[in-house]
Amino acid sequence: MGEVGARAFAAARAMVGVPFRAQGCDPAMGVDCVGLVWAAYAAIGRRLVRPRDYPLRGWARARVAAALEAAGFVPVDAEARDGDVALIAFAAGQFHLGLTGPASLVHAHAGLRRVVETPFDAGREDAALWRLCPPRCD
Repeated sequence: MGEVGARAFAAARAMVGVPFRAQGCDPAMGVDCVGLVWAAYAAIGRRLVRPRDYPLRGWARARVAAALEAAGFVPVDAEARDGDVALIAFAAGQFHLGLTGPASLVHAHAGLRRVVETPFDAGREDAALWRLCPPRCD
């Protein structure tokens, strides 16, 4: 999946600057963090099952994990690879997704109202990593 992940990260990186839009999944109209991940994989030909009508806050970790699993991602306890999904837990039951790259994270930043690329800093190093794994993981 290394090449697939690298291509997905490149597709996400190409969306830097796209406006933030809650529930958005179309880069032409705007994306949120979920929409960014799904749009990046769609851009490389991987159509994933996307959760519908999810809140930006309030889902339990188990529900977020179930949505990732339904899309074909599996949790990994290894070093991040390009295209892995970083699941970041914030206070008050808010979760955030981004795609990992060599030393950065591409994510839809609600506060900045756009997709950004940021260093994969110490605050995000403990993010749970998920990797797209059809039909097998290596």
